[in-house]
Amino acid sequence: MYDPKSLKAEEFIDNEEILETLAYAEKNKDNAELIDEILEKAEKRKGLSHRDAAVLLDCTLEDRNQRIYELAKQIKKDFYGNRIVMFAPLYLSNYCINSCVYCPYHRQNQHIPRKKLTQEEIKAEVIALQDMGHKRLALETGEDPVNNPIEYVLESIKTIYGIKHKNGAIRRVNVNIAATTVENYRKLKEAGIGTYILFQETYHKESYEKLHPAGPKHNYAYHTEAMDRAMEGGIDDVGLGVLFGLELYRYEFAGLLMHAEHLEAVHGVGPHTISVPRVKKADDIDPTAFDNGISDEIFAKLIACIRIAVPYTGMIISTRESEAVRARALSLGISQISGGSRTSVGGYAGYTPDERPHDTEQFDVSDQRSLDEVVNWLMKLGYIPSFCTACYREGRTGDRFMSLCKNGQIQNCCHPNALMTLKEYLMDYASADTAAVGNKLIESEIPNVPNEKTRGILIDNLNKIEQGSGRDFRF
Repeated sequence: MYDPKSLKAEEFIDNEEILETLAYAEKNKDNAELIDEILEKAEKRKGLSHRDAAVLLDCTLEDRNQRIYELAKQIKKDFYGNRIVMFAPLYLSNYCINSCVYCPYHRQNQHIPRKKLTQEEIKAEVIALQDMGHKRLALETGEDPVNNPIEYVLESIKTIYGIKHKNGAIRRVNVNIAATTVENYRKLKEAGIGTYILFQETYHKESYEKLHPAGPKHNYAYHTEAMDRAMEGGIDDVGLGVLFGLELYRYEFAGLLMHAEHLEAVHGVGPHTISVPRVKKADDIDPTAFDNGISDEIFAKLIACIRIAVPYTGMIISTRESEAVRARALSLGISQISGGSRTSVGGYAGYTPDERPHDTEQFDVSDQRSLDEVVNWLMKLGYIPSFCTACYREGRTGDRFMSLCKNGQIQNCCHPNALMTLKEYLMDYASADTAAVGNKLIESEIPNVPNEKTRGILIDNLNKIEQGSGRDFRF
């Protein structure tokens, strides 16, 4: 039986409830009266149930679909303004004992080189990322208790936070590692991680077990219940995601929203982020082998409907997607993107921006632009690239962040913080053209800070950054 407050995976992600939801959405996909009622509910900015959101996803009425897109754009603006948070993945190791059929790191793949970074190699990678301008990383590693034990991850985090190179510093380390124990999550929390991210891949249990035929990840319940253990271990910012294309997207959409509802019901805090990766080509992996691929149009609607259903959550899109797809996604709900990313182990140090090692890539990168090019592009689209990590460092996490986000107050901190971190980037790392575009953008955005006192402090701090007399300011 469906129970969002249950701690059992098959009760808070109930198959029958999803099937009934999909049938309900199919039945009402052209029910104008019901769709209007759902849109009116969504306009209150309080989110939607998985069942109501499923109706919007299935809606076939073109005029209502346009309302869905416009509402998603407005909600994105209301909660996150025009800020886009920047990050990069850092792959520590591709050793893995799982047999995931969609990932080239699966243990049967004999021709991919296996590599694990030493702490010295991690230091070199981090310096390379700092020299690009990055302040926020997402650690990635395969599941292998011998090669990648929790002690290795903890040591790596300590190394990363300890590296100060020129004006560079990694100020937030998010972690995307395999489901683990409450004790290990507690250790990650003590190490100072930001968000713990774990993709469900698919919420369809039968498909999940087929896609993960061997290894610890085969255990559907243990994997699906990981976020509850993470929160029990003190990690209050967690990130959800599915790998779209493995299973029917409507099923995944419903399961994803049910998981968010579960976290709210049990812990009082929904997901800090939701990621929307799609299956992509990689070594030993052919995405056409999965017959549930989705078009760019469906992908855009998924993003819009997630934004409406879970208005407070950050939404992440990676370099899996092309420049064109990412541009549309930004307007519909995405609030975080990667830039200058490498998905291989040791992919940054020793390579020019145009060089890209492919031998240990987890997936092909569609958007291969440098961080500077992505920052420039974002600003010309009217966005503020943000390197801010203030909320994490000021303790505004979990319910403290969510309460400010839900009532719209978070922008009083985030907008000026974004401008100050962008100014740091422009001073330290930007090309001449990017610096010119960015300084003009900052000047135009200063008047948008509503509080006069905050605005005055912001102007003073921006001058100090430019004069070299101070940095790392934050509200």
